[in-house]
Amino acid sequence: MQHLPTKSGIIMSSEMYRRVILKKLVKVVAAIIENEQQEILCALRSPEMSIPNMWEFPGGKVEANEDIFSALAREIDEELDCKVETFKEVFNDNTHEYDTFIINLISIKCRVVEGTPTPSEHSKLIWLNRENLDSLKWAPADVPAVEQLIQEK
Repeated sequence: MQHLPTKSGIIMSSEMYRRVILKKLVKVVAAIIENEQQEILCALRSPEMSIPNMWEFPGGKVEANEDIFSALAREIDEELDCKVETFKEVFNDNTHEYDTFIINLISIKCRVVEGTPTPSEHSKLIWLNRENLDSLKWAPADVPAVEQLIQEK
């Protein structure tokens, strides 16, 4: 087994190096949108997306020099063709390692202030009560936020 030194002097196996050093870390924001009936908006990833046919909270990548709240408002406007107002606090912050990348998923509660969420990238959107969220097959990075919502009741 080959061992490689890192800049900090830590020695790790070549497999560990590929997993940890070479994987891209992606910072993503996710909207936990709640309506007047206390239902949460859930989005089904399309077959063309990475991690296909799994449910997630809608959102997207944070651009360079963009704060997370502005990024979320922009992404929801682009993906769902509606405007949201974000709560100015992070609901859940989770880092998850997938096969080809690492995601830092920051979930933020918000509410629709203009328009109606309409899917453009997702296969489907549904509104669910908290207690029914675990009936869906969620993308692994979203699971901690889902569990937190269910426990919050």
